[in-house]
Amino acid sequence: MGMMEKIDVQTSLAREYLTFRLGDEEYGIDILKVQEIRGYENPTRIANAPHFLKGVVNLRGTIVPIVDLRMRFGCSSSEYNSFTVTIVLHIGQRTIGTVVDSVSDVMEIPAEAIRSAPEMSSAIDATYIRGLAQVGERMVILLDIESMLMSPDMGLID
Repeated sequence: MGMMEKIDVQTSLAREYLTFRLGDEEYGIDILKVQEIRGYENPTRIANAPHFLKGVVNLRGTIVPIVDLRMRFGCSSSEYNSFTVTIVLHIGQRTIGTVVDSVSDVMEIPAEAIRSAPEMSSAIDATYIRGLAQVGERMVILLDIESMLMSPDMGLID
């Protein structure tokens, strides 16, 4: 038995998540998808884009679409203030910016702390929820941000 066979499946599922707030909820996304976190800047509008696609910004020569996740999830308030941030994500071959209310922190969430999400009607399609993690007093909704942003209704892929 080499050491390699003994790797615990549970620990291999533990990952680091960037957590952020949208309204009253806290969400987590895989930190490996995050390229950078920036302050919000007004993007250049695109005609006929869906309401949650705020426009595009030029990020060091790359044109990056900016999605307001708050609008995508139907959050009531989506005001822009000093806490509003853009999380720049690297999804597949694309760079996509997502607007959130604020970034909380980076946390490692062990696999055993993650429960599957119950079937319920929410603003987010349950297929995009990896699970719910109880972290101390906090309930973090773990998103499968890649499949969500790549879904046809986002209109970000051809």
